Amino acid sequence: MRILIAEDDRISRSFLQKFMVTYGEVEVAVDGMDAIDIYMDAIKEGKPFDLLCLDIMMPKVDGLKVLKVIRQLENQNEKASDKKIKIIMMTALADIGYVDEAFRLGCDAYASKPVDTEKVEEAMRNLGLITDEKSE
Repeated sequence: MRILIAEDDRISRSFLQKFMVTYGEVEVAVDGMDAIDIYMDAIKEGKPFDLLCLDIMMPKVDGLKVLKVIRQLENQNEKASDKKIKIIMMTALADIGYVDEAFRLGCDAYASKPVDTEKVEEAMRNLGLITDEKSE
């Protein structure tokens, strides 16, 4: 599995990277613009990501805009829903409005911060990315 983590907080990014590396190849983005660039490069190289862990609040381009751009690109390229990247939104925000907007824009799951690895694993399992404690 190929995983992209888009997180501006160094500590959260490092923690999530160490956790996710057990499930596959991990790349990290430090802001929203970086996430879009890495996503686009992966598509051009024919090595798309399977999962994006996306922080909502990031500098330059926030997570909601990143989500919107990725889903628009997928729709323009007429990707079948089973071929679209799975996106788990992550935020420390308590504002349900952000979460509702993320689902409206096409996120697949939501995890609150600080990151609860069991909740992330549960979301990955529900999305069909993993079947048990480790990746397939």
